Amino acid sequence: MLKGFREFILRGNVIDLAVAVVIGAAFTAVVNSIVDNVFNPLIGALFRADSLDSAMILRIPTTDGAVAEVKFGAVIGAILTFLIVAAVVYFVFVLPMNVLKEHAEARRKAGEPKPEDPETELTLLSEIRDLLAAERAGSGAHRAE
Repeated sequence: MLKGFREFILRGNVIDLAVAVVIGAAFTAVVNSIVDNVFNPLIGALFRADSLDSAMILRIPTTDGAVAEVKFGAVIGAILTFLIVAAVVYFVFVLPMNVLKEHAEARRKAGEPKPEDPETELTLLSEIRDLLAAERAGSGAHRAE
């Protein structure tokens, strides 16, 4: 029973998944820091608003006398936060990594010799024809002597 558990824990997929979760958590902290400390203050300054959570609230009276609040501003704020996070991930991380990958690929390809055209049946038959023609021409020269 312990042997099976040990094999499960040491299986490559479990380790890879654990690493991905830890790196994902650290990556989330970086992205959230960029959004919270750079983009949100800029947007707040542009629109002169601290938070959309308190904007566009629809108050609906309930049957028991309480008031239910529908917070459209909070939903819009969540959508904007998602779009900002997606933009930060793309422009700060994905795009530069793709550019670096393309440059590395171009450098690698520049150092490789260009592959020759693969031989086809037509090129092989042409070579055989040329060899036979050269052989006939060589044997014809011996007959003339």
